[in-house]
Parts: sequence; C-alpha cells; structure tokens
Amino acid sequence: MTNALDRRRIVELVNEALTAGARLRSICAELGIGQNTYRRWSAGGEDQRPHVERATPAHALTQAERQAVLNACHRPQFASLPPAQIVARLLDDEQRYLASESTFYRILHQAGEQRRRGRQAAPQHKGPPRRHRADGPNACWTWDVTYLPTQVRGQFLYLYLIIDIYSRKIVGHEVFDAESMINSATVIQRAVLREQCAHRPLVLHSDNGSAMKGSTIHAKLDELGITPSHSRPRVSNDNAYSEALFRTCKYRPEYPLEGFADLCVARRWVGNFVHWYNELHRHSEIRYVTPAQRHGGLDKAILGQRHQIYQ
Repeated sequence: MTNALDRRRIVELVNEALTAGARLRSICAELGIGQNTYRRWSAGGEDQRPHVERATPAHALTQAERQAVLNACHRPQFASLPPAQIVARLLDDEQRYLASESTFYRILHQAGEQRRRGRQAAPQHKGPPRRHRADGPNACWTWDVTYLPTQVRGQFLYLYLIIDIYSRKIVGHEVFDAESMINSATVIQRAVLREQCAHRPLVLHSDNGSAMKGSTIHAKLDELGITPSHSRPRVSNDNAYSEALFRTCKYRPEYPLEGFADLCVARRWVGNFVHWYNELHRHSEIRYVTPAQRHGGLDKAILGQRHQIYQ
C-alpha cells in the first residue's frame, strides 16, 4: 500500500510530465500505476482502506477456542514441543482436533508466546559470507581433491588441483595414493614456490573437508603467509570453481573410463591435462583466451587485436 507522502510525490511527477507534453498512459506505465489510480490520487482525500471495519469471518475461532489452544500448549508434556507435534499428539492420544498447525502458530504469536520452546537455543544469523576480490593473478586461489579410479575395483587415487580464480590457471596439481594433510601441505607449498608468491596477500579457499582444515594445513598456510577461507556449512556451491574444473578434467575425450593402471600413469595423464588446460584451452569465462595468457597479462593485447579485426 502506497503511503500518502509517496502518493503526493507521484502525482507531482505525473503533473510535471503532463506539463512537459508527455501522455498520461505512458507516464503511468513508466511509474507502474493505472490511469484511474492517478485520477483518484490527484483528487485528494485520505485513503480509507486502513480504517474500514471488516466483518469477522464466520469460521473464526471464538475466544474460548483460542484459549483451549493456549491451554493445550501450556501442558507440561507439551512445553518443549512445536505446534506440529502437539496437533499430532492430540489427534492420536485424545482423538481431538483444536486447530491447524498454522493456527497454533498464529495464536501463540498473538499471545506473545511464539519463541523457541524448550532449552534449544535460537538459530544465530551469521550474516553474508565473507567476500574476497580476485582482481589480479595470485590474489585468490581455490583448491579441492577428487577421486581418480584405478583398474582395481574399489581402489582410488587422489587428484589435488589448485586454480587461480582470476586467470583460471591451474597453479598446483598432484596425484597421490592417499588423502592426507601432509599431501595437501606439499601441494600448496609447491604451488607457492612455483608462483613465487610467498608472504604476499593471497587467499586460499577450500571446502570443509578434513584434509583442508587440519592443524598441519593451517600451520603451513601461516608459514607461507596465506589467508585461509572455507565454504559455509551445508552450502554445496561455495567452491564452484574447483568443481567445474573437475568436471572439465573428467569429461576430456582421452579420460580413461576404465581407470588408471597405476600412480605413474595417472600423474602423466594429469600433467598432460594441465598443460592443455593452461596453454591451449580457450576458457569461456575469460573471453576465450588461455589461462596462461591471462595469468601472464597477455590477454589485453590479444583482446585488443581481436577488437581491431572486428572493426
């Protein structure tokens, strides 16, 4: 419902536009109101809708029925139960129906009793997730671990990939026969040394796996001057860059569907994939330049040359 102040302001804007020669239909369509609404508002007078006395619905609960709902909620055996549980127990144990679950909630709210029942603490609002900016290479990385099947059923290898969010370049990769915090720390340290970005402002994002949040990892990140970042609990898409990279990796035409023969074969295949991805793959999210070109700052010249050809 539009308040009186906003109505007067809208009427002034419409009158100003009419004076300038605009058509009423176009003005009202732009403001999202009807022409009759403008005429009613311009006629003046207070909106009487908030003051109208509305008839009580025929099926509304009487005061005695509302009190019966409150009395049921006040029973000691129902003190810690939500209305959904109370309604079900009244139906099963007493063959009695007082009101619907939503009506229980509404009556409790009107009586000032709609709060957490029992000793359970109320949920806390944690606010929006932390945000990090990736406005240059080696500013924000993300990493994860995925399974690589072997030719032995039930036996897997573990692929570690670290990707730079700004350039989409794979800055760290390794395949191990086990997932551990020591292996995680090894991959991260190798990537930092290869990119020569130790003790620079760098954020490393991951999910909440044990290999990502252990004391060994945090000690290594602190040693290298890296700020850790983790996905929110029960949010599956906070690490989308790594998940998308795994999808690209496992859907390559040369990916061995029958599994890898051994660890050396897997490492050789992953090395070839990383070379293709960084040096040859035109990435759609960075305007179809390769991750290595964007990571090295060559993308602006390439895109400028394309623009000249388009002209």
